[in-house]
Amino acid sequence: MKKKILFVVTSHDTKGSTGEPTGFYLGEVAHPWEVLHNAGYEIDFVSPKGGKAPVDGFDLTDKVNKEFWENAEYHNKIEHTLTPAQVNVNDYAAIYYAGGHGAMWDFAHNTALAKLAATIYDNGGIVGAVCHGPAGLVNIKLANGEYLVGGKKVNAFTNEEETAVKLEKVVPFLLEDKLIERGAKFEKSGMWQVHVTTDGRLVTGQNPQSAKGVGEAILALLKKAK
Repeated sequence: MKKKILFVVTSHDTKGSTGEPTGFYLGEVAHPWEVLHNAGYEIDFVSPKGGKAPVDGFDLTDKVNKEFWENAEYHNKIEHTLTPAQVNVNDYAAIYYAGGHGAMWDFAHNTALAKLAATIYDNGGIVGAVCHGPAGLVNIKLANGEYLVGGKKVNAFTNEEETAVKLEKVVPFLLEDKLIERGAKFEKSGMWQVHVTTDGRLVTGQNPQSAKGVGEAILALLKKAK
């Protein structure tokens, strides 16, 4: 049986103390989903708390977002995400962390999610993330005791982009700074430019604009692994 892909989405629904709603960013799920789903992969969803995942960037004028949101099977999956404990890690060829500001509050310190990703990677699988999704990568340690991102080329939502959306003092940490602190070789383009980085079996993208490209890069690695 063909292995599946695991998408990680946030359970967190407010931007710090601002009271503003957040969640996973719809386009950062829908666009990679379209690429991988059309290639014949089944996708499951996991979140730190399980259950209904809060959504942000809710734009159904984007036809890919609309297609995802109106797909009954996948809409059900996003309404009933798995908890990390419900995941059989050996079923998955890749794990992908979707962004949305919520991820900044509940990805980094979730040891159960980090263990899932480390196991998939150590088993020869692929780890991907986009925008704020790489918050899930900052504390992943592999079987050799090293940080997953250590010494690897990585990108994510940049300090400049965080400042541009006026949340640099709201988020619990700056993602670019934390990845560099963990030993990553951080790459970036100008604000809102598409930038996808592949280093071995690690794929990262800078912002919502890069989400489809991350899906395509994951697919390319899956094809290569066959």
